[in-house]
Amino acid sequence: MTAARLTAPVALTCGAGCPVVRDAVVDVRADGRIGWVGPRAQAPASTAPVRALPGLLIPGLVNTHCHTPMTVLRGMGGDLPLMQWLTGVMWPAEARLTGDDVRAGMTSGCIELLRTGCTTSTEMYFFTDAVIEAVLAVGTRAVVTPGIIDAPGWDRLGTWEQMRDDVSARIDADGLRHGPGERIELGYGPHAAYTLPAPALASVAEHAAHRGALVHIHVAESAQEDAQIRAEHGSVPALLDASGLLGGRLLAAHGVHLSDDDVTLLARRGAAVAHCPGSNGKLAAGIARVSALRAAGVRVGLGTDGPASGDDLDLWHQARLAGLLARLGTDDAAALTAADLLLLATRDGAEALGRDDIGALETGRWADLVHIDLDDPAFLDPDDDAQLLSNLVWAGGARAVRDVWVAGEQVLDARLPTRVDAPAAFAATRAVARRLHAQA
Repeated sequence: MTAARLTAPVALTCGAGCPVVRDAVVDVRADGRIGWVGPRAQAPASTAPVRALPGLLIPGLVNTHCHTPMTVLRGMGGDLPLMQWLTGVMWPAEARLTGDDVRAGMTSGCIELLRTGCTTSTEMYFFTDAVIEAVLAVGTRAVVTPGIIDAPGWDRLGTWEQMRDDVSARIDADGLRHGPGERIELGYGPHAAYTLPAPALASVAEHAAHRGALVHIHVAESAQEDAQIRAEHGSVPALLDASGLLGGRLLAAHGVHLSDDDVTLLARRGAAVAHCPGSNGKLAAGIARVSALRAAGVRVGLGTDGPASGDDLDLWHQARLAGLLARLGTDDAAALTAADLLLLATRDGAEALGRDDIGALETGRWADLVHIDLDDPAFLDPDDDAQLLSNLVWAGGARAVRDVWVAGEQVLDARLPTRVDAPAAFAATRAVARRLHAQA
């Protein structure tokens, strides 16, 4: 049953080939999924209330790697290399976080994500209840992969076995997906091969495979990490393969330092990569070989990483960086086109997560939609398909986002969240940040 019909002068469905639909209709069913999408002339008869929107409709963006609660840590250690930043600044600060702090940071971050048009984020963090509660409060969608780590100071949250068992118990109790509109998917977040022993990686692989769950792990992010693992195990992907992790649903965050053999291995095993060019650049970690990964058949999505390393949560910014770096790295101005970049931020990101129910405006998928205002200097000729795509990706982006729906429910209205008080959420985040700085 159609609950609402949205119309717009144009829609980008992010289907195969990235088609442009003029005089577009999107029917939203009562269950929050898309009932039909296409040009008005072909739309089925409907008695549902119609909401006519000016501008453009696109699917919600999919962020494949994030630590959103780190909004409370934004800017700390901003000019340090990865390992020094992580062990000398981040981990000591995170040791002072409480569940309430994480809830505040996640709430503020979810609002920020919505304002960029991002409806789904893939989260690796701790205080899982606080993360989930914030997502459900704001109304976004998240793939929640609680962190599993065995490193100095982290035993305050339990052993890696206890962290693993907590995830397994949650999945066994609630299923992989739950919440209104299946807003929450649960998975496993082993932090990295250098922060967990090999038996832990193998054990997580077994638990995840038994439940069909996603495993989300940092892979070959820095040269320092890669050199150590490569010397002992051949490479990070080789170690993950020996541990059984590549035999299941694996999302490798970063994947910067990969050899040709590593790329081939990831492709053969069906692993996916979350490309985070902004964070990798800021931490001087390197530039991932996105063109080589895509050419080999590896599924690639975009990620902002956490707002303490990537600073903003704007996936449009990451798309532009990805395009620029790919073109510079290959000496090819068409290495990643505007259409490629839009798909990386939407459909390809969903595919990297193993999800066929988000990332595109197609019948049966969740009605996660973004309304873009075309009355903006970024858009010179919205009636021209190629110009529309180019202007959206390279010039428009987050600033043109006006309204957002998740599972058919409007959760951002004229850039204001509909469920929570944005000023109060931002004030809470600043209060946590001030306390952390005072305690440093």
